[in-house]
Amino acid sequence: RNGTQSKPRQHRLAIGEQMFSGVRYGPGAVSGAISGAAYAGGCEFALVCDFLYAAEHARFAITEVTLGIMPGAGGTINLADAVGERRAREIIYTGKPFSVKDAHDWGLVNKITKADELLSEAIATATQIANNAPLSIKQVKKSISVSRQVDKHNAYLYELEAYNRLIPTDDRTEGVLAFNEKRKPRFSGK
Repeated sequence: RNGTQSKPRQHRLAIGEQMFSGVRYGPGAVSGAISGAAYAGGCEFALVCDFLYAAEHARFAITEVTLGIMPGAGGTINLADAVGERRAREIIYTGKPFSVKDAHDWGLVNKITKADELLSEAIATATQIANNAPLSIKQVKKSISVSRQVDKHNAYLYELEAYNRLIPTDDRTEGVLAFNEKRKPRFSGK
């Protein structure tokens, strides 16, 4: 009650921070499939995904201020990146829920699906991504993340560096060969 945290609570928070960082900065693409209410930490977790699909009945909210706390897993940063600063301020300051339609219109959700199609749609997209070169996905993910944090000139320099790291890879060789032979590439992640 005096504002200090217990050891088990600190441990849970540390694990949560590692999980959020792993999704946000990990090498693979992470798609979220929202099938209900993504409130508070659930919404913050959705925000660290690379993209989101959501069922027609999904709802979102960042409710921490209604509990005397604030987002602590990147919500203030990631929501502003997704929906714009002014809208993020309103969403976070009020703690008021918003619909999946609003989430889609504002750029938070990539696609709205029928509830019974949500997982198959998300898995189809994940499969398409998984069929691409894993090293390319990793470099693209890092490049997009860096580009959101630096000026355009340095973002371009980073992108060029990431591109050049793919040139000597087996996957690049295989991709070009498969293209020339008019067949599907067999990427190895090397």
